[in-house]
Amino acid sequence: MNKKLVTILLAVVGVLFLGMAIYYWVTPANQLLAFVPGYDPASAVIHFKHGLAMLILAIGAWVLAWFQSARKPKASSPASTQ
Repeated sequence: MNKKLVTILLAVVGVLFLGMAIYYWVTPANQLLAFVPGYDPASAVIHFKHGLAMLILAIGAWVLAWFQSARKPKASSPASTQ
């Protein structure tokens, strides 16, 4: 049960990071929320690199969720190795 919870949590975190990536790509720096890194009231640039970093984190979370969801290999007996 614990492994399944971690997998679901990682998948949700990946979706949140993807949402942040899209937010960075469509919102100029002067319209970002004040607590978001990259906020600058005097700038109207799009923070492409911030969005790219969020996308990489999203993919990383999904890869970890994928590996976490893998089944454990069955233990082989010593007689079957010969």
